Amino acid sequence: MVADDSPRAPVCEWRDMLAVHARTWCALERELEERHGLGASEFEVLDRLLESHKPSWRVQELAGEIHLSQSALSRLIARLEKDGLVSRGMCAEDRRGVFVCPTDAGRAKHAEAVSTHRAVLAEYFVPPVPREDVADVTANAVA
Repeated sequence: MVADDSPRAPVCEWRDMLAVHARTWCALERELEERHGLGASEFEVLDRLLESHKPSWRVQELAGEIHLSQSALSRLIARLEKDGLVSRGMCAEDRRGVFVCPTDAGRAKHAEAVSTHRAVLAEYFVPPVPREDVADVTANAVA
């Protein structure tokens, strides 16, 4: 165990966070694909579109929320559009802007997959126990 004031402590915490993320992301990919035919990133786009209750999002806005490059997100949106889960349209005020919105099929697919997504998060993404709580448990176990 690394002491909290050690220069290695942030490195260890960073690696722990990456490990939790990797395990969780892999589980999401596996479960969403097997049960619903969706990748984790595809689900994330649908989830963001639908939880915001906005009628549509600019692709540029969505890229900042999804943590994908704009080009990677554009390819992902093209796949979702091909599958009939989203539609794209040009922005009337700015011809360079592209809007994306969920279709009825996208809403249905999201509704079908959301419980799987949330169950995986509940199983794999467990908040860390504060160090002082760990110390209390350790002290009580020794006593």
